[in-house]
Amino acid sequence: MIIREVKDSDYLPVITVLNEWWGGRQMADMLPKLFFKHFRHTSFVVEKSGQILGFLIGFISQTYPEQAYIHFAGIHPDYRKTGIGTKIYNTFFAAVKTKGCRTAHLVTSPVNKNSIAYHTKIGFQIVPGDKQVDGVWVHTDYDGPDGDRVVFVKEI
Repeated sequence: MIIREVKDSDYLPVITVLNEWWGGRQMADMLPKLFFKHFRHTSFVVEKSGQILGFLIGFISQTYPEQAYIHFAGIHPDYRKTGIGTKIYNTFFAAVKTKGCRTAHLVTSPVNKNSIAYHTKIGFQIVPGDKQVDGVWVHTDYDGPDGDRVVFVKEI
């Protein structure tokens, strides 16, 4: 198993399994190819024998260069809870830390209970929002109407 920077050619293999990995939720539109072209040095895939088992798409904020942002991450359902997630996140943290980042940020949907639990487990803190849903702080309309999000931050 290896972790490497993403390539343009990784886009199609990732995008074709994305909705399946998310249990049928329509997520593919949230991950355009531009991330595979323009954020290679801070985006990674985990592969074994040529098969992509996981990916993390992230970048450094142009507005706040001490902040890194994780746009999308996923692990093949058959390989969850094997340590792949921890390895790929740590690879990202190390890459952005060498470029001066001190914090990592991300958002997820309040319905994504697995994401909320995982990110809390690996040390992300939930940024208080304007309401709580099932005991979790949420930012109303963060991504537009009906785009409520849970906002996370982690010191790296």
